[in-house]
Amino acid sequence: MTTDRERDVVMAATMYYLQDMKMETIARHLRTSRSTVSRLIKHARDTGVVEITLRPGHSRAPGLGQEITQRHGIEAYVVPVSDSAGDAERLDQVALTTARLLARWFDSDMVLGIAWGTTLAAISHHLPHKPTRGSAVVQLNGAANTRTSGVSYAGDLIAGFGGAFDAHVHHFPVPAFFDYAETREAMWRERSVRRVLDVQARADIALFSVGALTGGLPSHVYAAGYLEPDDVAVLDAEGVVGDVCTVFLRADGTYRDIPLNARATGPAPAELRRIPRRLCAVAGDNKVAPLRAALAAGVVTDLVVDEVTAARLVEGR
Repeated sequence: MTTDRERDVVMAATMYYLQDMKMETIARHLRTSRSTVSRLIKHARDTGVVEITLRPGHSRAPGLGQEITQRHGIEAYVVPVSDSAGDAERLDQVALTTARLLARWFDSDMVLGIAWGTTLAAISHHLPHKPTRGSAVVQLNGAANTRTSGVSYAGDLIAGFGGAFDAHVHHFPVPAFFDYAETREAMWRERSVRRVLDVQARADIALFSVGALTGGLPSHVYAAGYLEPDDVAVLDAEGVVGDVCTVFLRADGTYRDIPLNARATGPAPAELRRIPRRLCAVAGDNKVAPLRAALAAGVVTDLVVDEVTAARLVEGR
């Protein structure tokens, strides 16, 4: 059922953008104030009712997006940035675009799966408030390690997404990595854990980034004490280039025989591929190799990437 506010949002946006009416005139039509009309139009932009596309002549973004789409069979959204843009600026622009896309796609009676990390934290800061009904946000991978419970970091992040959409939140109170694969297998039989796994299995959208072992803005899993030195040595010996949802990938996208993955709590690529829409947000030169691995593993359906990273991805083929 469409609410009066939703009707006003559409009417205000239609009159402003399609009929070229001034805000004062729209206010008289809607019998409200000019400031309210301004807020309605802003809400229309933030929630995807209105989409504004800029096509600067000097930008490579449209061509890069087409190239990535054709090569990998995905939808690619390349965010224009200058070649001199720093890592933080590139991440912020990707986060902003991703937040707006997510607000457009996520709606009532849907389940959103979230894999915590540095990029997801940036996206959470740009989420508009879009009320939904009967929706849920579920944590895809555990966050505890030997130094911290991870509850504050991951919990606040997941709660932020839940609050943006008025969605019910399902936390996943397990470690990022178990000490023993046998412990993971036993925990996966527990009813409290199975309940969260069942919600994950019903996800309509998965939102994640790719983790890079080195360089640029550090991925949280590598910078926050989740891996012991022996773990890092094993990853290096296995030729690992990064991770998706804390499941490690080689450059060719293979992952099944990497020992640490048997202890990981995030969904493996085979499980992730069951989710209909898989939105991956990437910014930074150090993310190119793990992004290639994620694409090879087939876990991405929609990609938001900054222009400089996109160029590196395409040129490095």
